Amino acid sequence: MSDTEAPSKDSIHPALALARFGLGARGNDLAEAGSDAKGFLGQDIETWRSAQSHLQSTPEVLSALQQENRRVDLARASRINPYDRRDGVLLSRAMDQADAAAKPLPQAEAPKNVIPQDTYRDEVLARATLALEARSGFAERMVWFWSNHFAISASKGNQVQATAGAFEREAIRPHVFGRFADMLFAAETHPAMIYYLDNNQSIGPNSNAGLRQRKGLNENLAREILELHTLGASGGYGQTDVTSLARVITGWTVAGPEGKLGRPGSSIFNVGLHEPGEHRVLGTYYQDYGPDQTRDVFDALSRHPSTAQHIAFKMARHFVADDPPPALVARLRDVFIETEGDLAELSRALLDSPEAWTSQARKIRTPQEFVFAALRLIGAPPENLWVVANPLNALGQKLWDPPGPNGYPDTAAHWATPEGMKTRLYASARLAQRAGRLDPMELLEASLGDYASKETRQTVARAESRQQGVALLLMAPEFQRR
Repeated sequence: MSDTEAPSKDSIHPALALARFGLGARGNDLAEAGSDAKGFLGQDIETWRSAQSHLQSTPEVLSALQQENRRVDLARASRINPYDRRDGVLLSRAMDQADAAAKPLPQAEAPKNVIPQDTYRDEVLARATLALEARSGFAERMVWFWSNHFAISASKGNQVQATAGAFEREAIRPHVFGRFADMLFAAETHPAMIYYLDNNQSIGPNSNAGLRQRKGLNENLAREILELHTLGASGGYGQTDVTSLARVITGWTVAGPEGKLGRPGSSIFNVGLHEPGEHRVLGTYYQDYGPDQTRDVFDALSRHPSTAQHIAFKMARHFVADDPPPALVARLRDVFIETEGDLAELSRALLDSPEAWTSQARKIRTPQEFVFAALRLIGAPPENLWVVANPLNALGQKLWDPPGPNGYPDTAAHWATPEGMKTRLYASARLAQRAGRLDPMELLEASLGDYASKETRQTVARAESRQQGVALLLMAPEFQRR
């Protein structure tokens, strides 16, 4: 079959389909998917409910972090060790003197300075649980795709590390099968994004604060909105559009611990920081309706044909091929435009496109896809952060911490380097230790079935131990490629 042919959906094995669009087969998944893998995957769209979590919200986390930073600053000013139990009462008195409403710290409680790390740990384990319990994993993969599209980096600082998981839960998950415009607004105005791309430091030059403080714009967020999140680098915008959009979004910041303009740690629109007046973006003037000016511009960007093309190409490249079929990109683009960014319809279009069902496995699982697919197959939930973090860190894809705002690379060539595959071999051996007494041939049948080649079957069957057999299965081409 040539690369230009549009293959039938029946030509792809369920094991490959569940790896390409989901998180891999396990248990009885191959039998359940049967000859209708598309329907099996598509049920995620119909049954999707944004995960409700016991985890703290962004304002709760940031408010606690603000109070902790304040406590440490007061302790330093008073020359008190905030981590010494003996100084607990002294620190309480210092806080009481600074703020009559401050709650004294019990002497027996050692102040903690690990809010970002603890929160990040809890979020990683919660995300791992969702991935391990997901039926096909199609919805989870969509969450991951959009989370990487609106990328933030936890290493930027405590505020971003502490809210990286909440950002995905609050700005991405609720909209993954909703409207792109709603996801765009939620992502760009979330505290994690505001801190990551410095919009809290952007002040309209002619705003009350700008005239008083003689400070000006920070264009980081505006530039990435246009280049990465909507139109794309070749989407037809210029520097004047970047500057105008930066003016539009001035005022979006995070409420401080005093709570004067909103709940501490929440996203707010501070009119005192906003550049007043109407602003021209991509040839259209937008009147100054305060925060609604931002929404009006975002709605227009969401409907722009360049945004549709940019999103369609990225989605086709992620799921199908580094150089995706033009017909697939065109179909996704047209659906995005016709439905005004309905992401459920866009997801259905992906599954309905024959070009997406080629039997050629042109992509390699990213480290996240690989690690979670392995844990799903083995069926051993992680008991601590490091079960997930260690292999992902070694493989170069730590959760919510890409090297830049363009997210983690999404090409097979980036991940399938000799050094990268060598590291995967080590990671496979470590993951296989969690399989205990599981039979590697039974795991092969559960994950690959008759999709496994004769060579793979022989290699796994001839392993010197069960753990070695599992490690060889995890490194099999049919498991690694999708």
